[in-house]
Amino acid sequence: MPPSADLTLELDLQIACDPAPGLPSQAQLQSWAEAALRGRRNDAELSIRLVDEAESQTLNRDYRGKDKPTNVLSFPADLPPELELPLLGDLVVCRQVVEREAEEQHKAPHDHWAHMIIHGTLHLLGFDHIDDGEAEVMETLEIALLGQLGIDNPY
Repeated sequence: MPPSADLTLELDLQIACDPAPGLPSQAQLQSWAEAALRGRRNDAELSIRLVDEAESQTLNRDYRGKDKPTNVLSFPADLPPELELPLLGDLVVCRQVVEREAEEQHKAPHDHWAHMIIHGTLHLLGFDHIDDGEAEVMETLEIALLGQLGIDNPY
């Protein structure tokens, strides 16, 4: 899908892991986040931090009570409504977990990275998958967005 003139995304990329071959570029990460934002937000500021398993595990334990590394964590900006800032929040993505999942699930690493960025960005927009109804809405949207990027259904 071509970039939309009405969408402005300011992306802060932090690479706090070993920059192994195959790590997505800032342009790729931005295009995947924009795919999730298009039509849902006009302006957004987003931080994406690529981390190792130790940092992912610490954050997952401290914020979700799960003492293991995970693929992506979403931290929505918690701003008072009177502050009309475009700050969306932060995504923390564990390089090793994403790479391992792609291999285990027989997916192209690029495709799985795209899925994780879209998935995390949708969480920042308020989508969730706690119950079956929410999960169906979110997964249907993910499938459609990935399809627009030429990526097969990840489920």
